[in-house]
Amino acid sequence: MSDIILETRQLTKEFKGFTAVSRVDLQVQRGAIHALIGPNGAGKTTCFNLLTKFLEPTSGTILFNGIDITRERPAQIARRGIIRSFQISAVFPHLSVLENVRLALQRALGTSFHFWKSDRSLLPLNARALELLAEVGLDGMADDLAVNLPYGRKRALEIATTLAMEPELMLLDEPTQGMGHEDVHRVAELIKRVSAGRTILMVEHNMSVVSTIADTITVLQRGAVLAEGPYAQVSRNPQVMEAYMGTTDGQLQGAH
Repeated sequence: MSDIILETRQLTKEFKGFTAVSRVDLQVQRGAIHALIGPNGAGKTTCFNLLTKFLEPTSGTILFNGIDITRERPAQIARRGIIRSFQISAVFPHLSVLENVRLALQRALGTSFHFWKSDRSLLPLNARALELLAEVGLDGMADDLAVNLPYGRKRALEIATTLAMEPELMLLDEPTQGMGHEDVHRVAELIKRVSAGRTILMVEHNMSVVSTIADTITVLQRGAVLAEGPYAQVSRNPQVMEAYMGTTDGQLQGAH
């Protein structure tokens, strides 16, 4: 099997004459944490929406494990193992932490609509749900209502419900957005921990997170790839510094 799990070739999206994504060639290495960054309006979210099939490309190709998925629907690519965090991880606020993960496991089994079954039939899922909660550091909060979790812990629960879907490629959209420093650090550590044996593609604004956990960084500007490589290389690129920070003096700073 190829080392490239996800690839785009000349991926382009136009909206009424405006090119939001322009001929993007992207290669995501299997087992890596790959970050998509860029200033506001760079096309990151549009690119992410193309990859997860919430938008259809104007032109270009998307390959997953060497298979052309350009015209597939979101449900089809989810079955292939491409899981975007919010696709399945909208947390149910008035269910417990354990029940949220168990529901995601039911979805993975295709039994999500068997609401008439007794609770006893769901007990076999509890062991796996507790394993996932332990993986994201929530095993001590299994009986807490999701609505009562602090913001950073809610994001950890979302990641647990995403993991329940057994993703081969996990897509995280701004996983630390709106968090305080302590939560940012905790979630960054969590992403690094759950990346073992998985591939993660993430859109992230926080440069301190990207510099700490990303193996490869792709920088977009005006919908096109400006630079790509490890943080140490990208952060010293004068074009990146100018595009991202409006300056070419010094390194790319850790900032939102």
